[in-house]
Amino acid sequence: MLYTAYEMQRSLLAGASNWAQIGAELLSNPALPMGYFGTGPLMASALQVFAHIYEDRGKPEFNIKPVEVDGKKRKVSEEVVYERPFGSLRHFKRAGLPKDAPKLLIVAPMSGHYATLLRGTVQRMVQNQEVWVTDWADARMVPLDQGTFDLDDYIDYLVDFLHQIGPDTHVLAVCQPSVPAFAATALMAAEKDECRPATLTMMGGPIDTRASPTTVNDVAMERPISWFRNNVIATVPVNYPGAGRKVYPGFLQLAGFISMNLESHMMSHYEMFKHLTLGDQESAKGTKKFYDEYLSVCDMTEEFYLETVEEVFQKHSLPKGKFVHRGKAIDPGAITDTAVLAIEGEKDDISGIGQTRAALDISRNLPIAKQKYHLARDVGHYGIFNGSKWRERIAPVVEEWMRAHPKSGGAK
Repeated sequence: MLYTAYEMQRSLLAGASNWAQIGAELLSNPALPMGYFGTGPLMASALQVFAHIYEDRGKPEFNIKPVEVDGKKRKVSEEVVYERPFGSLRHFKRAGLPKDAPKLLIVAPMSGHYATLLRGTVQRMVQNQEVWVTDWADARMVPLDQGTFDLDDYIDYLVDFLHQIGPDTHVLAVCQPSVPAFAATALMAAEKDECRPATLTMMGGPIDTRASPTTVNDVAMERPISWFRNNVIATVPVNYPGAGRKVYPGFLQLAGFISMNLESHMMSHYEMFKHLTLGDQESAKGTKKFYDEYLSVCDMTEEFYLETVEEVFQKHSLPKGKFVHRGKAIDPGAITDTAVLAIEGEKDDISGIGQTRAALDISRNLPIAKQKYHLARDVGHYGIFNGSKWRERIAPVVEEWMRAHPKSGGAK
């Protein structure tokens, strides 16, 4: 009923959004007098803001722009090179990239947003690296006959993707996938897999949420897993390919994130309204661009979401040495030659300081020379992987680390 009710509301608001956009265009039409005096500009601006908030959104495109290298613009190619039901491997490469450039797998979060949330991450790293991205599927678009997808499957997908790319690959995990990426690295290390990562960089990840717990961590700890199963899991309606699948809807995750910073989001839209009223389309465009991405959400499978809440946020299985993959314990001590870099944001309100650094503490057999911690000053959660501070202060640290450790012990 929850999902069906949401779909009804979404359909109504999408229709209202279309009418609001039409109204805004009429009121701002230079051929009509209302666009020049009275309340016309104010009404047009208000309607544009409303239309933007409630417009119907699908999966965004990456649309990586040409990058500038050595003073020249270089085109970036993009293609899906490998597909599985719950995720594909998307490849980016800029023209003129040296043959010996590092290979980098960017592991996108499966946390309610599409992989395009990392557009800025890819845009920066594709300058000097050959980049692959885990492009996770929207669970509501995956038919039931394709089976289930849980935390074990997530780890299996990462191992499979690394095999597709080959040895000497570096891994960059952004936020939530830090745990499964670490687990996959330990699993491959224990098996002496030649495709195990040369380096593993984790940014703002919940390796051990007992360190500096945030509001997100508190919410997960306050209620038993049965509460989450009974209150936030919904069934995909019949109008989607994944009809009948149990999911944690993206719209619930989005509502949670917005409620954490409601005042900030309200002020952003108020500022956009003011810019539109003054005719400052360029400033308003920046806000629209951010929210086009932020408001585009996707669903997670029930099993993946509940296992993540339980194992990562409630039981703290990985730092306690009790994390299991397909019945076999994951041993962090197996990581001995993959260089590990932990990056945290000083003002991160989702993954607190110390949560990602914990990965270094549990890598008990990893030489100190292959461990590094970086605290990004004056940076929040999203600033770790997007924006000017990411491009100018954090990305160079990641690149330097990769070049200092070009191969793992398994590389030939």
